[in-house]
Amino acid sequence: MLAKVASCAVIGLEGIVVEVEVDASHGLPSLFMVGLPDTAVQESRDRVRTAIKNSECRFPSNRVTINLAPADLRKEGPSYDLPIAVGLLLVSEQIIGDVSDSLFVGELSLDGSVRHVSGILPVANMAAEQGFRRVYVPAEDAPEAALIEGIEIIPVDSLLSLVHHLNNMIPIPPFEATFSDDGDDLPAYAVDMAEIKGQEHVKRALEVAAAGGHNMLMVGPPGAGKTLMARSLPSILPRMNSAEALDVTRIYSVADLLPKDMPMVRHRPFRAPHHTISHAGLVGGGRWPRPGEISLAHRGVLFLDELPEFGVRNLESLRQPLEDRVVTISRAQGTLTFPANFMLVAAMNPCPCGYYGDDAHECTCSMTMVTRYQKRISGPLMDRLDIHIDVPSVEYDKLADQRMGETSAAIRERVEKARNTQHARFAGTDIVSNASMGPTEVRQYCMLDEAGRSLLKAAMQQLGMSARAYHRILKLSRTIADLAGSEQIQTPHLAEAIQYRPRRQD
Repeated sequence: MLAKVASCAVIGLEGIVVEVEVDASHGLPSLFMVGLPDTAVQESRDRVRTAIKNSECRFPSNRVTINLAPADLRKEGPSYDLPIAVGLLLVSEQIIGDVSDSLFVGELSLDGSVRHVSGILPVANMAAEQGFRRVYVPAEDAPEAALIEGIEIIPVDSLLSLVHHLNNMIPIPPFEATFSDDGDDLPAYAVDMAEIKGQEHVKRALEVAAAGGHNMLMVGPPGAGKTLMARSLPSILPRMNSAEALDVTRIYSVADLLPKDMPMVRHRPFRAPHHTISHAGLVGGGRWPRPGEISLAHRGVLFLDELPEFGVRNLESLRQPLEDRVVTISRAQGTLTFPANFMLVAAMNPCPCGYYGDDAHECTCSMTMVTRYQKRISGPLMDRLDIHIDVPSVEYDKLADQRMGETSAAIRERVEKARNTQHARFAGTDIVSNASMGPTEVRQYCMLDEAGRSLLKAAMQQLGMSARAYHRILKLSRTIADLAGSEQIQTPHLAEAIQYRPRRQD
């Protein structure tokens, strides 16, 4: 007898249908598994055997062959336990229900309970696209799967309850989503802008960066507040809409980083990896590539503290994602693409001791050491950072001042207003902010008057800017104009954008 049960393999961020074929024939009791299973899938024979026996069911006592099709796709992980068990019970006629329109995923414990597996959101999305009517998932993962509309989600807590359900004995009610999707709830941010003393010009730069999705570099001595201000950036970023939240949630589902009590990521990610991170950890990788930090920061912020301490290979690997907003990873088995539309915010000291150019402390580094330290950041990478801002030490009077600054909520209101202007401007395109504009959009939306063109020409000659820097200044000035509510880019907007560029290009 032959039984077929549908399951799913997650490759990158996409799901692929895997058909679990179970055949029982006459012969000595044995079990053979084919279809490129990895070690975790091979071990499922023992888990499934024990789970079936502990679920008051009978394991087939004849020759059983299990094929995971397509046979040329390597199968990984324990998520095939549940469909394999269902197939075995079908061929032994212990399940009589029709499963042709259903898809099964889940790991089995030895006692028959069904455990959590990663990547449920891509599985449910694929099932809906392929026309399946229902998906059987671990009960713990049902809220995540229910984010996909148009498909029935059946939460399974044990193999025995699933057998009763499929035999129409004790039905399992479909999962009903109870979470709201209004997006109005805000997290308790670690830092509010009102708590930051002084550094008004840096806070202004952060506002501009948030309004247009621009990359930013802060340079200053130790203790000036660079890290504190970077960690306050999420508090002024605009809220994610439903499409963005689902996009981010899919990445975190595959990476198995979704909190149990939060099936959807509602707030923009803030990732701050240590400078000792590996290349695969930052960009993504592995035998079957998984998302790295730059993909986990999608729609949010990637903060690199002590930028020169990161490996050269890691830093140079950021250049392509910063331009294309995706990262492509190639392996012998194939090529995968992960989204990487993030804001890069970096912080660094001006020299190894940290006090080069500081009025309050004497720098102990030679000019050779300073130059060598700063040259760890290549010119092409520096050119991709829209905003370069100096962060000086904060004076005592400002630190001791008890008056509060402008709150993050007030700044976020201006940022969201500017983003709404950009959404209306780029409606019907894939562009989400001014920083993502291409040459065509720059030419259309970043027109300058005669005074602006003269100012930009003089700035390019004096600063020796590249063509990339020219376009980035125009994008930045467009964001500043949006914050000011101006339809046209005025000379003051352009002047502010120019002063965010480094004074010297190497």
